[in-house]
Amino acid sequence: MLRRLYDWTLSMVEHRHALWVLAFVSFIESSVFPIPPDVLMIPMILARPSRAWLIAGVALVASVLGGIAGYAIGAFAFETIGQPILESLGKADSMAEFNTRFNDLGFWAVLAAGVTPFPYKVITIMSGWTGMPLATFIATSILARGIRFFLVALLLWKYGAPIRDFIERRLGLMFTLFVLLLAGGFYVLRFL
Repeated sequence: MLRRLYDWTLSMVEHRHALWVLAFVSFIESSVFPIPPDVLMIPMILARPSRAWLIAGVALVASVLGGIAGYAIGAFAFETIGQPILESLGKADSMAEFNTRFNDLGFWAVLAAGVTPFPYKVITIMSGWTGMPLATFIATSILARGIRFFLVALLLWKYGAPIRDFIERRLGLMFTLFVLLLAGGFYVLRFL
């Protein structure tokens, strides 16, 4: 089943609207959607390494724009939209305490969330809710998401064929590791 899903994903990355789908996923992942854009980005770069920089650039721009939407949710619609999202992630009780700690961390919180598997949407919403300066948020988001997406692009561009071979031979293991990383990010989020 994993093999069919993997093959289907690779065939979809060749679709003429693949970049638009990546942009959409990157945008909504930054504010509400739980699945990271890497799910699309990695097979897209593996299928067409010559487009690695374009793919990373699309993910970066859409992710930062989605982050600004998340910031707006936190700043203008926290009680109606932002709080339910954070409550679904188990953060309702610690929001006031987190507000104080978050303002102390500011730049570093956005940078860490933008680069790591930590759910970025939490930081985008919290940045707006706590009143982080918008310019600091945008600059840090560009830096963090740029590091993340362009590092992935560089590694896949340079080592794409061996990485693709490794992934295809160990598809079950790679899927398990990806799910564990994703679950680990949500687990860490629950206990922060």
